[in-house]
Amino acid sequence: MLNALAVEGYRSLRRVIVPLRRLNVVTGANGTGKSSLYRALRLLADASRNGAVAALAREGGLDSTLWAGPEFVRHDRPVQGTTRMGPVSLRMGFASDDYGYLMDLGLPMPSHSMFGRDPEIKREALWSGPFLRPASLLVERSNSQVRIRASSGQWEQAGQELQTFDSMLSQFADPQRAPELLLVRERMRAWRFYDHLRTDADAPARQAHLGTRTPILGPEGADLAAALQTINEIGPNGAVAEAIDQAFPGSQVAINDHAGRFEIAFHQHGLLRPLSGAELSDGTLRYLLWVAALLTPRPPELLVLNEPETSLHPDLLPALANLVVTAAKTTQVILVTHSRPFLAALDALDDLHTIELVKDRGATTIAGQGPLDEPPWKWPKR
Repeated sequence: MLNALAVEGYRSLRRVIVPLRRLNVVTGANGTGKSSLYRALRLLADASRNGAVAALAREGGLDSTLWAGPEFVRHDRPVQGTTRMGPVSLRMGFASDDYGYLMDLGLPMPSHSMFGRDPEIKREALWSGPFLRPASLLVERSNSQVRIRASSGQWEQAGQELQTFDSMLSQFADPQRAPELLLVRERMRAWRFYDHLRTDADAPARQAHLGTRTPILGPEGADLAAALQTINEIGPNGAVAEAIDQAFPGSQVAINDHAGRFEIAFHQHGLLRPLSGAELSDGTLRYLLWVAALLTPRPPELLVLNEPETSLHPDLLPALANLVVTAAKTTQVILVTHSRPFLAALDALDDLHTIELVKDRGATTIAGQGPLDEPPWKWPKR
């Protein structure tokens, strides 16, 4: 379980150290940095697949994602430009009870390459224990060089130079000398994100698809029918039926098989025939997608949800909250929402760890968190 998430220099996240528990709800007004925190966590996950630089490019490049305010903020003076003292840097990392990891990205040196605006990975570090100390470092990367702490406690070179755009998580693999690096990489690759479950008229979830066992719902929900049937067969007994009845009393969901192609049939009280996926309202379809995602028979170590209450009627929020709390029994959950009714529904079911984001002179901060309330964290020097 992650204990802390640290981000510095990303959009409005000038410097944020977020304490984490089992069920975490990130909330706040529009524009306070909730989406930025979500994106930063996705960037960390992308690093495990060597995709952080490409992900930044899709956001407009490093220049577009860096903190746009001054390097130093004086609360006794108006906001004004200052002479930069340190290097341009975007830093992200996390800590858990057993291992932690961080990445530091910066601007490249001037060159004749057409890729001269690609950010470079300046530093990476992997350590054991809940916070970074010199004695706890296991693997570290400085520019293109990687070194490993041997069993004797001495440092030795990895014997492999990395390209400036390659992460050591994805490009360096040594199960003998650095098995911890492989373990953390696989953990990060297994993190699961849901932020764009389509419910429009052409949404894949509305159509029949060839059915195969689907313990993990796809990012767009095309395999919804197969995912629900998989839960029915190998998941908690009656879990899908209970979740449907709680949201739509007296209703049932069946999965029809047409020569191997699975399709949803929604039986609603008072109707003479079931509704197909193409006939469902956006809210009903979205709730079914969340049922499939949150009742997964193969829960990840970390599940990150971005505004799952979108397009749902307030009457469905208690049922959705119950699904989230149920999922948090087997996986760590980070949920982003600005809905106060949804937050109240969650709080009525479980002891939430609420992280309320606020803005202070353009920078995102955590409401009520002082310097002594932050989890211990230290960024290494370049």
